Amino acid sequence: MNKEVQEIVNIRRKRVILEYAQGIGNARKACREFNVPRSSFYRWKKSFDREGIEGLKRKKPIAYNHPRKLSQEVVIKILDLRKTYQLGSIRIKWYLERYHGISVSESSVIRTLVRNGVNRLPKTASRRTVHTKRYAKKVPGHQVQVDVKFASLKDPEGHTVRRFQYTAIDDATRIRALKMYQRHNQQSAINFIDYVIEMFPFRIHTIRTDRGHEFQAKFHWHVEDKGMKHIYIKPRTPQLNGKVERSHRTDQEEFYQLLTYTDDVDLNRKLESWEQFYNFNRPHGAFDGKTPYEALRCILK
Repeated sequence: MNKEVQEIVNIRRKRVILEYAQGIGNARKACREFNVPRSSFYRWKKSFDREGIEGLKRKKPIAYNHPRKLSQEVVIKILDLRKTYQLGSIRIKWYLERYHGISVSESSVIRTLVRNGVNRLPKTASRRTVHTKRYAKKVPGHQVQVDVKFASLKDPEGHTVRRFQYTAIDDATRIRALKMYQRHNQQSAINFIDYVIEMFPFRIHTIRTDRGHEFQAKFHWHVEDKGMKHIYIKPRTPQLNGKVERSHRTDQEEFYQLLTYTDDVDLNRKLESWEQFYNFNRPHGAFDGKTPYEALRCILK
């Protein structure tokens, strides 16, 4: 007997029992004669009175109050972190534990994102095959990678506005310095390095850049005059500055894709806020959820 036929037989049986009980006016006697628990009988009757024949169909049991079901408050926080910061599931887990004292598994975060249709982050640049050996310096400031991200923005009138984000990232701690410029030249690079020196909480030994025009002679000797060493990576090998390149992908995913440009004052204010969030609040995968400044404290212990 297939499932459909069996379902029809069950519905007919339930209906016969209900009609028999109604005919004799005694539910207890009907249940006894058909060997049916009274609890089942009254459940059928309630469903039949409410839905008719549809109420007699077998329904899949549903756990209305799952003991491990996430509260609506936690679900809202997960979705807010996804929308506001475009964080991945593991970083949402770390963030909830760190700043809200909420312990939740990564799988629960993933299920929540899938259930609400936000499990996929916006597409970004395709991945490039890594053909160089990974490395990591152990001393803060021993090597700082510097690069420039080109940002194409739209103003309220729909015109394209091009700005240049100069980025420095410490190899050991991943602490970053960010600054936006309207011009892409050596003067901007020199001004940025002065900002990096002031901003980083440790002495910088080496600055590592590509061979872009903004990092040529004037910039080189300015860095040397500041008591630091300046080295170039090999031509056409951006992976040698992989940490700053990867941080630019994070900027695109978690900052620029959520950015609305109004003017440069507002843009710089938002970039400063993002710099603070990245350094002090954003859990970093390289440090098992610690922030860059927490990683610095662990190194200095």
